[in-house]
Amino acid sequence: MKSPEILSLQEAVARIPNSASLMVGGFGMTGNPVHLLHALAELPTRDLTYIANNVGEPGIGGGRLLRNGQISKAIGSFFTSNPEAVKAAQSGVMQVQLIPQGSLAEAIRAGGAGIGGFYTPTSAGTVLAEGSDTRILNGIQQVFVPGLRADFALLRAWKADTAGNLVYRMTERNFNPLMATAADCVIVEVEEIVAVGDLNPDEIVTPGLYVDILVQATMRPEDLGSSASVQASGKKEGDNRYLMASRALAELAAGEVVNLGVGIPTLVADLITPEHGIILHTENGMVGVGPAPTEGGAMEYPVNAGKQPVTALPGASYFDSALSFAMIRGGHVDTAVMGGLQVDEAGNLANWAVPGKPLLGVGGAMDLASGARKLIVTMTHTSPDGKPKIVPTCTLPLTALHAVKVVITDLAVFRYIDGQLTLTELMPGATLEQVQASTSAKFAIALA
Repeated sequence: MKSPEILSLQEAVARIPNSASLMVGGFGMTGNPVHLLHALAELPTRDLTYIANNVGEPGIGGGRLLRNGQISKAIGSFFTSNPEAVKAAQSGVMQVQLIPQGSLAEAIRAGGAGIGGFYTPTSAGTVLAEGSDTRILNGIQQVFVPGLRADFALLRAWKADTAGNLVYRMTERNFNPLMATAADCVIVEVEEIVAVGDLNPDEIVTPGLYVDILVQATMRPEDLGSSASVQASGKKEGDNRYLMASRALAELAAGEVVNLGVGIPTLVADLITPEHGIILHTENGMVGVGPAPTEGGAMEYPVNAGKQPVTALPGASYFDSALSFAMIRGGHVDTAVMGGLQVDEAGNLANWAVPGKPLLGVGGAMDLASGARKLIVTMTHTSPDGKPKIVPTCTLPLTALHAVKVVITDLAVFRYIDGQLTLTELMPGATLEQVQASTSAKFAIALA
């Protein structure tokens, strides 16, 4: 077996020419090769195609390359986490190709496995499927996604031996093991390089045959951006938000595997106790999510899909993004709790894009909405300007068709009973007249 070169940061990134395509590991700033990216930002390398879940944060990681004008095209699933990426896309400085997060992970896995592509129900019937090869397979509308490869992969692992075998830490796996298989030259920064034989074969995730170059680089809290600490993660709280989160928790049953989306759904995790018997799944690669720690950050803890530090309950496990979304698409996630911008009479959901803003932040929403067995939407009953969010027909870009089973707002709980939107419960302090005045959709009433 070949042995990878062990180089300095500067020597490694000097191999990357203008116009190269880069796969960049990481979910937010965890598992992100921030040191390699910052070294690349010191070079005049330009016209890069950047393939990743997101383009770092302002001035950090890929965000530094973006600020320098080194990225001409980005392929990924959630660019809105970096406001500078949004501005670059709006101004035409950076071309953007948006792919749902699970489809992105699977496209990379397919590219690394020598597979031309695959069909998936994710994004069917939405704007992201326009122009794609769409077929009915097994009675389900499915969209073709081509496999993805790149010239280079810049990755982050926790440990490597001198043969290039890689070990990852907690939720830092995410896209890294997939991208290691799908690039012509794989460059990995690691916390520590040890001798061959020092790693237990049972803990090795990426075999060394994939790795071309190793670089030692020490991670610091300031390299982790908004995930550096619980305080920096920006979690929003409030009585109404926790009221909706508490009501969503009441919909969950012991033994269920549950995925919590960002925003209000994330708060459900803080209310769950071991007695509930609920198993939380987070799309960036973890089952067994516990509540947020009282202090500390991603140096000490895993992170959830909101990039917030969380604890790991006994029995927790970590895995890569392709396996995570295979769980979702394969029907192994019982319930998804997601935020919403609009829900309509047919159970369609719109939750990722609004008029006048670029389509840059779908994340894993489409995969979850179409893949989970039950979808619960939590949202305020009206928008900030007072417009109803439960509407006859969604006017915003769709996330999924006919997927919503329960809607929980600050005013009411709705269910789809025999396919009809039905008001089944009023939230504390709300009246029927208030709900009727704030809802433009037609609905039946079945209050207890």
